[in-house]
Amino acid sequence: MPNLKDLKNRIASVKSTRKITKAMQMVAAAKLRRAQDAAEQARPYSERFNAVMAALAASVGGSDSAPRLLAGTGKDDVHLLVVMTSERGLCGGFNSSIVKLAKTRIEALKAAGKTVKVLTVGKKGREQLRRDYGNLLIGHVDLTEVKTVGYGDAQGIAKDVLARFDAGEFDVATIFYNRFQSVISQIPTAQQIIPASYETEGAEEGASTLYDYEPDEEAILADLLPRGVATQIFTALLENGASEQGARMSAMDNATRNAGEMIDKLTIQYNRSRQAVITNELIEIISGAEAL
Repeated sequence: MPNLKDLKNRIASVKSTRKITKAMQMVAAAKLRRAQDAAEQARPYSERFNAVMAALAASVGGSDSAPRLLAGTGKDDVHLLVVMTSERGLCGGFNSSIVKLAKTRIEALKAAGKTVKVLTVGKKGREQLRRDYGNLLIGHVDLTEVKTVGYGDAQGIAKDVLARFDAGEFDVATIFYNRFQSVISQIPTAQQIIPASYETEGAEEGASTLYDYEPDEEAILADLLPRGVATQIFTALLENGASEQGARMSAMDNATRNAGEMIDKLTIQYNRSRQAVITNELIEIISGAEAL
């Protein structure tokens, strides 16, 4: 059984930890508001852009003149997985959920006889994947020094991916991230970006008959598809940023409450131990007096 000094030190230590987790919770709450606003403001543009691209892609169809980013290489033997996680921990299961989805995809592709390559964005994802799939890692993007994610950061990642595609290093590219839904809910998402895949539900019906494009659809797609890759990556980074702060806020709130419960239990244990010591001392004094 720990003595009174040990219990007192432990109570003081847990109180210090509670102060830290409470401060981190407040910081995450402040960052969450900005990150959530950025993610929500980017969604209408991304959805509209995808709708226009879907209409253009549908008009081009499977023609031989379709851009390579849309038509692909004609095979799917080599897959590039871009796993996007955070640079810092203490955010609950945020990073683990993304890595778990990526690992499931890796195993499925390997079972199908495909070659898998992994590009990590964020230190935490690289640390987890390196233990089991270190031989698959081909690159890493470090955003540690980036305070606020901007479109330029997404363009840098997109240029790297596009350069690898032009060099023939892979056939299919997929990004993995968490889509922000609420503070307590982030949805692990896998989205194919090369060859470009757009939902036709959001496209305007008959868009190719309502508009005349100058230059033609193929030329417009050839110019817009690289921007589309950067836009999808940027949207994923914003969604990840909001999800990270929401997960961290929730995790630090749970840690603060757990610390409070631990302090209460330790305080009760300390008071009981202190009362037992006082009782023993009184018994010794009374016994000594009676012996005289």
